[in-house]
Formats: sequence, C-alpha cells, structure tokens
Amino acid sequence: MMDKLLDVAGLTMDFGGLRAVDSVNLEVRKGEIVALIGPNGAGKTTFFNCVTGIYKPTAGEILASPPEGPAFKINGYKPNRITGIGMARTFQNIRLFQNMTVLENVMIGRNCRTSSNLLGAILRGANTRKQEAETVEISYDLLEKVGLSRFANDLAKNLPYGAQRRLEIARALATEPFLLLLDEPAAGMNPQETSALDELIVRIRDREGISILLIEHDMKLVMNISDRIYVMEYGKEIAQGSPQEIRRNPKVIEAYLGEDTNA
Repeated sequence: MMDKLLDVAGLTMDFGGLRAVDSVNLEVRKGEIVALIGPNGAGKTTFFNCVTGIYKPTAGEILASPPEGPAFKINGYKPNRITGIGMARTFQNIRLFQNMTVLENVMIGRNCRTSSNLLGAILRGANTRKQEAETVEISYDLLEKVGLSRFANDLAKNLPYGAQRRLEIARALATEPFLLLLDEPAAGMNPQETSALDELIVRIRDREGISILLIEHDMKLVMNISDRIYVMEYGKEIAQGSPQEIRRNPKVIEAYLGEDTNA
C-alpha cells in the first residue's frame, strides 16, 4: 500500500440548512494523480475549500501526512498554514497579481519558504540578499519548467489565458508542496492548451515527485492522466475507481458522463 498523503474521512459541510458536502471519504497516496469529478453543484469546490482551510468543515476528519513526519489533523487550519505544511492550490478563477511581472508572481509563492522579515528587507543584510537571489533563481527555474521563462519580465495580465493558468501552477509549485490541488486547471482552455496542460501535470508528478488532486470537467484530460477518480453528486460520493471503472460505472454515466464516456 502506498503512503497516504491526504486522508479525508466523513467530510461534511453545512451552510445553514443546506448540506453541500455529505460524509465524503477521499485519499491521495504518494505518486498519484487523483481526480474529483461531478456535475456543477456537486460540492467539489466546497470539498477543496474545506481541505485547504477556506472553510472549517461541520464534521469529519482531514489528515495530512507530509513525507517527513507523522500524520496530523488539519481541520480548521488557516489557508496560509496549510500552504506552509506543503499543500498548495490553484483556483477556478485565475488569481494572479495582474500588474506584477510573471517572475514576481512566482517569487510571491516563495514567501512561506523564506525567513527574512520586514526589518531584514529594509536593512537588506547579507542573509536577506542571499535569500532574494535564491528566490529569483528558484522562481526562474520554475518558469522554465512550465514553459514560461521567456515571459519572465512581462506583466501577468499580458499573458495568453493558457499561460496565465500555467503561471498559477508555477506559483503554487514555488511553495514546495508535497501535494498540489488544482481546481479546474483546464477551464476555458482550447484543445492545444489542454493537451499541453495534460503533459505538464504528468511531468510535475513524474519529475518533481509531487502528488496531485484535481477537480476537472474536461473528461478527456481526467481519463488520460488520473490514477484514480472520485465522483460526487449532490454532495455525496457516488463512485470511485480507476478511469476504466469509472467510465463503465452506470451511476456515473447517469449522473455525469453521458455522451463523454467515449472521450
């Protein structure tokens, strides 16, 4: 059995009288790409928001297991603390600093991994300068890995849409995660951009050793790259398994896949 990096048990989230997520179980193991799929309104992003500290779940347990160290419960942790332990996410709606350069956007992601404080930044001592130089080098290296190094000094807002998505991934990678959570990374992309994203996600797993949990509507991408898939409908988990099992599951076909089962 591979090591579990994330183990979610009985996760439930209520908003007043509405139960958005209902006793969902999910795990991500070391070296896996796991997809969470389902129709609009199924509760997928609410699930992500609970796992990444935006919401505190009503019930259930979220256990994180960084590669070095024991598993611990992260329910109620703030988002910056969850990023700090090594779980980074992107958002369905692009959240870049539009008027900063591409390189600066990635450098911001390094913030949780540097120790220089405000005073250090003002006085610019040797340690601060060394960390700044390292941050620039690491950030540029990440831009090369996602194919954006030639845009390093451009403003983020001037990037094509697909490149903005890749920049968000580079910024998340700058936090040095052991688990990367991607919320609809292919949303709004054309087929060429989606194909390049598909390759990038697999490369991040294979070359960087980072496990991935993604929410995605693009069934072709999900079926191509996922090791395992969880399916939600109306806040409940209705199926889980390999792409082949999910493709053939009658509940899933009825709820969601429909004509896309041949994609």
